[in-house]
Order: sequence, then C-alpha cells, then structure tokens
Amino acid sequence: MAIKTILNYSPNFTPKKRTPKKIKFIIIHYTGMEKESSAIKHLTNIQSEVSSHYLVKNNGDIISLVPNLYTAWHAGKSYWKNYILINDKSIGIEISNPGHQFFYKKFHSKQIKSLIRLINFLKKKYHIKNKYILGHSDIAPDRKKDPGEKFPWEYLAKKNIGFWHNLSKQTLVKLRHLDIDSNEKNHFFKNLYKIGYSNKIRNNFSSNQNKKLIIKAFQRKFRQELINGKIDKECFEISKNLSKIIK
Repeated sequence: MAIKTILNYSPNFTPKKRTPKKIKFIIIHYTGMEKESSAIKHLTNIQSEVSSHYLVKNNGDIISLVPNLYTAWHAGKSYWKNYILINDKSIGIEISNPGHQFFYKKFHSKQIKSLIRLINFLKKKYHIKNKYILGHSDIAPDRKKDPGEKFPWEYLAKKNIGFWHNLSKQTLVKLRHLDIDSNEKNHFFKNLYKIGYSNKIRNNFSSNQNKKLIIKAFQRKFRQELINGKIDKECFEISKNLSKIIK
C-alpha cells in the first residue's frame, strides 16, 4: 500500500540512481528551524545543498522531496558499525521541529502517527531492519543532536520500529547516579561499539571528548531524562542489555 504524500521535489540529490538493495538505513532528523516554511524552502533550495527524502509537517502531512532511489543529502559525515557516509545507503526523514536552537518542543502526535505509517511502508518495501532505524545523532554524535531527547524512541520500539532495551524503569531509576568501576566503563564502550556507535570519528577532539559525545548521543536516545555525558550504573546496564539484543 502506497503512502499519500505531497510532492515538492528538491534539486539536492545525487543524479546516479541506486538499487533498492543498497538502501539499508532510515535516518530520522528534525528540521531545526523556527518556521516550517523556512525548513521546506531550505530543503528545496539548490544553494543549501541539503535535502532529505521526506519531511513530516506539523499537521502530519508528508512531503516527498527526493525519490527513494536517489541519494538525498541529509546525513553528512556519518558512521555506524562498519558503514561510513550513510547518505547513499539510507532514506532520510525530516520532522518539522524547531530543535534545540529554537525552543525544542515535543513532537506532535499527528507527526508520530504519520512517521510510523511511513516507516512501516519503507521497512516493508526495502527490507530495512529495526537495528538500522537511527537518529542523526547516532551516526554523527560530534555534530548533531537530532531528533533529540523528546523523540519517542521507546514508543516507536513498541510499534516494532527501531530498538529498545527490555529493562524496567523501576529498576533503572534505582541505578541512576551509582558509580561504576574502570572495568565496567571499558565494557560500556565495548557495548556501544557492538550496538553500532563508532569510535572512528571526531579526529579534532581528544579521546575523552570523543567518548563524552558518544555517551551523550546514547543518553539522548536511551536515557532521555538525564543527558550529562557521565556513565553511571543505569547507562551501563542499558548498554549491556542492548548489546545482547542487537545482533
């Protein structure tokens, strides 16, 4: 079943057509602009050199910007597992939201409803696995925060979109702020690399800065109530649980 969209094509894409088999990822973004109209203009302006395949408006309408079999310019310098430069392997979906720079707000239920419909369609059409449905901050934690800590990853996982841990909130809250030892810290990063986060980026930062950025990206997705770049027992247990689930 096709998805109803509004056509507003962007000139910002790679002319060479790709095969359906090449599409492995869905990457979710927020627009990060004050006005929705400004975001649409930006994504369709040849001078911006930025685009995505879809944009989900505030009212839930879906705009089709770039046909799926062409590479949109949405991911930039990006890494996940052994993949680099995710653009040509992904479908990018922008969701209208002002983002952290302009009074970041909760995503509207109409947007999430439309997003679920769209992702289910894309998953089926291109055989995309849940472990490859990611946020921009997952694949570029040095540059991006979107879709951010207000994006309902847990809710989507319950709808069989993306992935989530199976630990209870009651258990996790008790572990928050509890210290872990150096061995557990090392194990935490091994878990994150197993999940897919990359340590092969951010050459202009120190090792400690690199790690803090990855921790924050992880927390922004899986521990949204507290994003402090510090590993505690709660973060460690979530990472351990996820590393067993993701294969």
